[in-house]
Amino acid sequence: MSDTPKSAFDPNPPRRNFYGRRHGKTLRQSQKGYLAEDLGDLRPRGISLAENPARRPIDPAAIFGDDRPVWLEVGFGGGEHMVHMAATHPGIGIIGCEPFINGVAMLLGKIRAAGVGNVSVHPGDARDLMDVLPDASLSRAFLMYPDPWPKARHHRRRFVTPEHLLPLARVMRAGAEFRVATDIPDYVRQTLDEVPKAGFDLIGETGTPWDDWISTRYEQKALREGRVPHYVTFRRQG
Repeated sequence: MSDTPKSAFDPNPPRRNFYGRRHGKTLRQSQKGYLAEDLGDLRPRGISLAENPARRPIDPAAIFGDDRPVWLEVGFGGGEHMVHMAATHPGIGIIGCEPFINGVAMLLGKIRAAGVGNVSVHPGDARDLMDVLPDASLSRAFLMYPDPWPKARHHRRRFVTPEHLLPLARVMRAGAEFRVATDIPDYVRQTLDEVPKAGFDLIGETGTPWDDWISTRYEQKALREGRVPHYVTFRRQG
C-alpha cells in the first residue's frame, strides 16, 4: 500500500536527524551585516520550540500581512531563483528554507539588491516550517537542484522521500503546483517514483524550463559539466 499524506496538523512532530552542511567558508563582512541587520525582520515567527512550545499552527497571512497566495522554496541555494520569483510575481509571498548559512547570507544580499518585499526566510530545515504550517496553506512549492546525495546508501536523505513529501502534501492546497529541477538522472527516477505516492499527479517531465524560469549557478555548473537538466511538474491531488 502506498503512503498517503497526513490529513491534519500534527502538534507533536517526530524527532529527526539533519544531514548536510550548516556553515561553509568564512563570510564576508557585508554578508555578516546582512545576517545581523536583515534576517530578523524576514524570519517567520513561531517555528522554533522556544517561540512556539505548544507547536500551534502559524498563520501564513501574518507573515505577509494579507491573504495572498504563499509559495515555498525548499533549499534556495544562493537565492537567485527565489528572488526572481518574488520579483516576477509581486502578488504572492514566498518563503525560502535553507539551513546553509552562507546561502542565507547570499540570498539576503540579493534581496537588498532587488528591493523585493514579498519574501520570508527560514534559515533552517524545511521540515521545521512544515511542522507548523496549517493544512492546505501553500499554493506552490519549488525544489530546485537539491542535494543529490549520490551514494545509494544516502538516497533516504533526499527530499523526495516520504519523510519530506507527506508533510509537503499536507500543507499544499488541492491543485497546487510542485516543481522539481535536477540534473541527476537517478534523482529524476526517484522523484517520478515517490512524489505521486504522496498525493501528487505528474503534469510533465521535460528538458525545457518553465516560462518564468531563471537559470541558477547550479544549473550553469551542470551545463558546463555536460549534465542535462530535467524539469518536473506535479499537481497536488484533491
